[in-house]
Amino acid sequence: MNKALIAALLTGSAIASPAFAQSGRFERTAGGVVVTPAAGPSGRVELTVHGDGIVHVVATPRNAAGGAMAPSLMAPTPPAPGRFTVREAGGRVVLTAPRSIAEVDLATGLVSFRDAAGKPLLNEAGPTGFQATTADGKPFVSVSQQFNRATDEGLYGLGQHQAGQMDQNGEDVELAQHNMDIGVPFLVSTRGYGLLWDNNSITRFGNPKPYTLVGEGLRVTSNGKPGFSAEYFLNGRSVVTRQEATINYQYIKDQANWPAAAKVQTVAAEGGQNTAGNAVQKQTVVWSGDVQPTTTGTHRFQLYGSSYFKVFVDGKEVLNRWRQNWNPWYANFDVPMQAGKAARIRIEWEPNAGYIALLHNDPLPEADRKSIRFTSEVAQAKNYWFVPGDGSIDRAVAGYRQLTGKSEMMPKWAYGFWQSRQRYDTAAELTGVVDTYRALKIPLDNIVLDWRYWRDDTWGSHKFDPTRFPDPKAMIDAVHGKNVHFMISVWPKFYPTTDTYKELAAAGAVYQGNLKMGNKDWVGPGYASTFYDPYSAKGRQIFWKQIEDRLAKLGTDAWWADASEPDMHSNLSIPERIQTMGPTAIGPAAQYFNSFPLMNARSFYDGWTAYKPDVRPFLLTRSGFGGLQRYGAAIWSGDVASRWYDLKAQISAGVNASMSGIPNWTHDIGGFALEDRYSTKAPAAADLAEWRELNLRWFQFGAFSPLFRSHGETPYREIYEISPTGSPMRASMVWYTELRYRLMPYIYTVGADTYMKDGSIMRTLAADFPNDIAARKLTDEYLFGDAFLVTPITEYKARDRQVYFPGSGRWYDFASGKTYRGGASARVAAPFERMPLFVRAGAIVPMGPVTQYVDQDRAAPLTIAVYTGANGSFSLYEDDGTSRQYKRGAFSRIPIRYDEATGAVTLGAREGQGWVGMPANRTIRIRWIREGQAVSDANGFDTEVAYSGVAVTVPRK
Repeated sequence: MNKALIAALLTGSAIASPAFAQSGRFERTAGGVVVTPAAGPSGRVELTVHGDGIVHVVATPRNAAGGAMAPSLMAPTPPAPGRFTVREAGGRVVLTAPRSIAEVDLATGLVSFRDAAGKPLLNEAGPTGFQATTADGKPFVSVSQQFNRATDEGLYGLGQHQAGQMDQNGEDVELAQHNMDIGVPFLVSTRGYGLLWDNNSITRFGNPKPYTLVGEGLRVTSNGKPGFSAEYFLNGRSVVTRQEATINYQYIKDQANWPAAAKVQTVAAEGGQNTAGNAVQKQTVVWSGDVQPTTTGTHRFQLYGSSYFKVFVDGKEVLNRWRQNWNPWYANFDVPMQAGKAARIRIEWEPNAGYIALLHNDPLPEADRKSIRFTSEVAQAKNYWFVPGDGSIDRAVAGYRQLTGKSEMMPKWAYGFWQSRQRYDTAAELTGVVDTYRALKIPLDNIVLDWRYWRDDTWGSHKFDPTRFPDPKAMIDAVHGKNVHFMISVWPKFYPTTDTYKELAAAGAVYQGNLKMGNKDWVGPGYASTFYDPYSAKGRQIFWKQIEDRLAKLGTDAWWADASEPDMHSNLSIPERIQTMGPTAIGPAAQYFNSFPLMNARSFYDGWTAYKPDVRPFLLTRSGFGGLQRYGAAIWSGDVASRWYDLKAQISAGVNASMSGIPNWTHDIGGFALEDRYSTKAPAAADLAEWRELNLRWFQFGAFSPLFRSHGETPYREIYEISPTGSPMRASMVWYTELRYRLMPYIYTVGADTYMKDGSIMRTLAADFPNDIAARKLTDEYLFGDAFLVTPITEYKARDRQVYFPGSGRWYDFASGKTYRGGASARVAAPFERMPLFVRAGAIVPMGPVTQYVDQDRAAPLTIAVYTGANGSFSLYEDDGTSRQYKRGAFSRIPIRYDEATGAVTLGAREGQGWVGMPANRTIRIRWIREGQAVSDANGFDTEVAYSGVAVTVPRK
């Protein structure tokens, strides 16, 4: 190394490579390094270091027009640069930080990453794909980058999706916000790093090529003619038979293609929107055709559909699904095919005003299939952040929070049980539910008022219908009088006739596209509507002030942000959706397609924290984006269907949402929308039995979800409505609700640690067992904190299931105390009343008594369940549960350790400065759990001690 280079490294001045003609040049900057590659699509590659090893990569296309990069919405305040060095070695620039090493090839501009020990983690596997495009007439590029070609690592995150897949390696995932699908362009790897792709537009993970209609790319024939044979039936009678090039009734605009003779008064046939649509006659469509592949391999298909549909390939049923007709979504299926050998596809569909389309993508080479690739439709540059995790998924998630913002602590009551319904029509209905829960002594902490509490023609006014809610404040006061919290639904939607719309419009903070298109919603006769623009700082301010004046001042505790994708008008095509969404105050709608929910959440957070600076904000939002956790927001999985498949799909949806850095996630227990066989006033006995069992199994899963929330359409979802008095179902639902409250000391600690330790509540098995390949493949097991292995039941009438136990230690059956050795599978019992649940040896699980609401008795005795068989530790967290004083140290911790060799439990000295209401003295009971023992309903214990905050060691009894 020459003297000039050494001096430059020591002083931080610019360094220029002398060999640019052959290999490009580079300059050291205050925050990192800028490389000008000799060749390749990138004309400039800049790396900046943040903190002790997060690296930001921005590569602009060669000969780009230039212009300032738009600020990051996901990572607006990244950590300041930490220590790093820059050197040149073998035609590469090497940037070394304490926890990561980045290298840039001077010839090509390709970037790679290693950990501090030099182990390869992530590398760009080929040139960046840039292609010129425009949005709102402005120049942009589409961008695509592949990493880690032919990788075997496990990959998790990317938001919340409904395809039932846990490990995303080898999958295709589109990141485009939708009612049930949340796109977050962040993933974590079993190699122990994270990757945040900093782009707000529609983005594809996996295959960069969009899926296309079967018949546009993949050739189809039937009866010796091109296309599918399509036959339309009314009440079983064939009325139309024709050839169709594609199967495409995907959006509202496509309904015009229906054959006239098959329309028969269905809403879909009239080009209707997302309404129920009762057909006078039963309508059925059957498509069949021979698909003719030109490529050998696994062909990927997607059936986008709603209502009832079945798919058969060469006579074998591969899909049998139902979705509510107004809310279609994708169902994936793969077909191994040989070039030149046709496969017969048959689709049977009962439309009921639904939507359908069949799409496909060709096989990828295995090395490309097993890789990381992001492709975004609208960009200014390739823009991503490498997040070191030191070999740990958990630490990668922590690094993501360091980059995008801490996860605000939820109020403690949010971890209790919530009751909701679509919907409470009157104040008396809502308060009556609260009264009944209290009378039945079933714990409850939150009641939710869903949409349409306003008069039908005043959506967005935030005014209650006075005929149904004559005194909203008295209603909320009555709820508070029962020690229950009140949450209300607030949409970003406005009718132009409201004074709230007019105020926002005067500030230029409402979208005009939906109004210009003439779209009307589904309420009553249908009304014109639009959404406000949360990218406008003035718009956010006005939006919140309207909510504050008309809802917050009544005593509302929390907010439910529905339709925050934004779903301005369901079942529009993507170009039509973009037309409704902008332009935004900061740029084209296509550029910011995915980030609306983030900016909408900011409106609530900024407004609430100014209005009540010392009360924790809480928002439940149907959609999310990178960085959402910093705004005190949780997400839920949207209007999923009440079906067994959908129950199972929620497991991987929740885990991957959590691994995307958003720890507080929930779902509609029982599913939102029901088949007619369930929702009729007099269901058949067999259907009623299945409906109840589905709800019970979903409820058991809900008790071990980050947030425990019952919601859905008719029939009513209150525990006392859905389960008969004295039934095993009622007993089980009450038992799980009470168990949730008994476990509150554990749950609240795990929840608090999402802020204090940047942890996660719902976790992939790969977080603790990254090298356990069998564990990676599971789609229906997960960790709840560190202690619990949760294995929900997702099949009707299942009374046992196969469980894989990860790792090499022992696992206790929570119900019986039976133990299982890690690294093996076993068939375990799953009686109707119980979900298989396991606790790892060495776990310490603090528990309390059953209460009717959180913190009903802060000084109640604690029971510490110690699962023997391995050393263990736990740091019990407590605070006042509602204020933001935790950020100023107003909390306490009781460190607990278990020594397997001696059997002793040590309660360490209380840590922290304490908090208002903290009991100075506690009775702490200890139960040593051994083989064949379980925690009893009465919180049995072996010994107890008086704890005053001074360390004490308790010998095993």
